[in-house]
Amino acid sequence: MNSLDKQYKDLLFEVLEKGVKKSDRTGTGTRSLFGKQIRHKMIEGFPLLTTKKMPFKTITTELLWFLRGDTNIKFLVDNGCHIWDGDAYKNYQLLMIGNEPDKILSMTDFIDKIKNDEKFAKHWGDLGPIYGKQWRSWEGLNSNTDQIKNLINDLKTNPDSRRLMVNAWNVGELDSMVLPPCHYGFQVYTKELSYKERYHIWFTNNYEGGMEYCEEIMPNFDDPYYVPTPTRSISLMWNQRSADLFLGLPFNIASYGLLLHILGSIVNMVPDELVGNLGDVHLYENHLSQSTEQLRREPLQLPKLVHMKTDEFYKSLSEDTSLFFHLKNTDFVVENYQSHPTIKAPLSN
Repeated sequence: MNSLDKQYKDLLFEVLEKGVKKSDRTGTGTRSLFGKQIRHKMIEGFPLLTTKKMPFKTITTELLWFLRGDTNIKFLVDNGCHIWDGDAYKNYQLLMIGNEPDKILSMTDFIDKIKNDEKFAKHWGDLGPIYGKQWRSWEGLNSNTDQIKNLINDLKTNPDSRRLMVNAWNVGELDSMVLPPCHYGFQVYTKELSYKERYHIWFTNNYEGGMEYCEEIMPNFDDPYYVPTPTRSISLMWNQRSADLFLGLPFNIASYGLLLHILGSIVNMVPDELVGNLGDVHLYENHLSQSTEQLRREPLQLPKLVHMKTDEFYKSLSEDTSLFFHLKNTDFVVENYQSHPTIKAPLSN
């Protein structure tokens, strides 16, 4: 079952049919609606849209960039991820026009220097205190707070807390950011699994065919003979003030789905539900024909996410968050990903 693509297509259709025309900071123009939601049960598969091909490694690279606390595009460029190039280049142009307009590099030369000139990259590649800075080093009055480290600790020590939150909307630093965060915060929720739920997880992991309930095999989870089975599930809800429906939102859905998997692996909980609360949901005027094309396509089966790192690695990561620097975009693989072809569309910066 793939209800994710259906929800996404329903949202595309609604914005196309009922969206109001609005101006925007890029000058492109949009069709916009306010206050929508996406919900996905992770048991149905990894939330990577199938009605157009999605670049999973690019999505993974950006998330790992956030988790490292990085704000410089060099890491992205070095790993073949170019979704922030335009924002960095626009910032570079604006600053150079006021200082040395005759020396402005082309976009291609700018990215080449980011990749090959460490000094240039350090100066021009930084985007200010955006997501990674806020997630890993939020500046308070007298200290910096590593929100991801605190979240992991709270999940381990107080999993029923209603304060399992990470925020990127640091009002005091918005003016220093190249782009204020679109997805500005997320909250995590956990619950205890019933015996039957734990049994299904155990059975699925140990026997092919796995979701049917088998009365003949009833594991005693206290018996050391059985592989330990998680006792809790974990869900994640993110909040987004601005959702670029055609290009951005599919990335956000998969990125937070991957984050939910990573957090679940770190604290030994089963990913349950992914929820996205969306404020201004919009289609750019130069994405309308592409959206219509995607609406014609039938959803395919969602893929499965496979972690290449071991349980022992994630257990160590729960104690030492510097190990996020050891994660690579090749440490996550989507198996059986079937999709319709890519649909190209311009990115508005």
